Amino acid sequence: MDFDFIVIGAGSGGVAASRRAASHGARVAIVEGRRVGGTCVLRGCVPKKLLMYAAQLGDAFREARGYGWAVETPAFEMPRWAAAKAAETTRLEGIYRQLLAGSGVTLIEGHAQLDDAGAVCVGEQRLTAPQVLVATGSAPVTDSIPGIAACATSDDLLDLNELPSRAAIIGGGFIAVEFASMLVRLGVAVDLFYRDRLPLRGFDQMLRTAAAAELQAAGVQLHPGSVPTQIQRGGSGLLLLMGEDRVLDFPWVLNATGRRPNTAGLGLALDERGAVLIDADLRTSRPGVCAIGDVTNRVNLTPVAIAEGRALADSLFGPTPRRVDLSRVPSAVFMLPPIATVGPTEEAALAAGHDLHVYETDFRPMKQAFIGGTERTRMKLLVDAADDRVLAVHMVGADAPEIVQSLAVALTAGATKAHFDQTIAMHPTAAEEFVLLRTLSRSLTTSQALASR
Repeated sequence: MDFDFIVIGAGSGGVAASRRAASHGARVAIVEGRRVGGTCVLRGCVPKKLLMYAAQLGDAFREARGYGWAVETPAFEMPRWAAAKAAETTRLEGIYRQLLAGSGVTLIEGHAQLDDAGAVCVGEQRLTAPQVLVATGSAPVTDSIPGIAACATSDDLLDLNELPSRAAIIGGGFIAVEFASMLVRLGVAVDLFYRDRLPLRGFDQMLRTAAAAELQAAGVQLHPGSVPTQIQRGGSGLLLLMGEDRVLDFPWVLNATGRRPNTAGLGLALDERGAVLIDADLRTSRPGVCAIGDVTNRVNLTPVAIAEGRALADSLFGPTPRRVDLSRVPSAVFMLPPIATVGPTEEAALAAGHDLHVYETDFRPMKQAFIGGTERTRMKLLVDAADDRVLAVHMVGADAPEIVQSLAVALTAGATKAHFDQTIAMHPTAAEEFVLLRTLSRSLTTSQALASR
């Protein structure tokens, strides 16, 4: 079976690349060993956010009383959510299949391997093409701690029909923080264990501090600098061995210690973390084989994989080669309240040689102030002291992802602090605070940063 382009992996990135290549007239096949749609649609972003909405409604019911509603005490029923989630992901998978068929892409179901001659083997079938794309994504790490394979992963959590009464979550990244925030609102007593002093390593310090504060305010028990040395089965649950003969017992434990690229059977050169090595044009060590998305472990976000897939297809089969700029990628953590960010952290900006003007605000939004709530909104702008260009926007608070996504356009266009200052505020909104930040919080120089190390 000969094609112009073979894509291994029918997740968001692979589907985007295959459809774009087909639109340029290429004969395209896409190979998938599981369900069409990939992690984001079926086991990640989409069902996770649906669970966030469920948890958010719990907050809304409580807040409604402060706004005059007589609301009986609600009860969350996980089986109803699980059934609705399964129906929705099935619907979305059907849409993805229709999109592939409508684009003229041949879907081949099965697990792919690359042979020595560069062909793609799927069972007894041997597919050939001058260009092959690896878009196989990643999967949860299950060997980070002895015995952790016995714990649930995010895939398992999103397939639960009943919630545990108590849960331990091991990890301090996106997945750990998001699910800790959701589960505690759905009635689960949650303990969060992580190695660092604060969760969300790699994020701006303001965001990390705010995340820890909001988790504690929601009732999550934080255990910074503390992770199990071993996990064992015990009784009806799992035992966390914490050292110094300390053992903690939980009926359910979530392994959120990270993800690893799916590279089995590909025979490609990998880096020290097991990711496929690529050059600036997404090419791997084998001629005619490229890779995108989480399997390369660069910026592991669905929109990045989609953008890379489309850029590669345009470069291979379209009129103009192009690359994706990953220097300013917005991202969000869908905890409650959510976090959103675009641009570098303070530390990264200083390390890159930028002297900074920092503008910050921290306030209780109108919705919370009216009912005596404690949830706060925090915002930060990092401005290049040399040319007034806004380098980064960081926010914690209601609607942060929606607000920061819009501001990412301004940063991409090269907006300066003066542009923000000249923009008329939309009142009353939280977003207006970004154009009303007038008081300089502090200035930082690269020389000061070097001296403090």
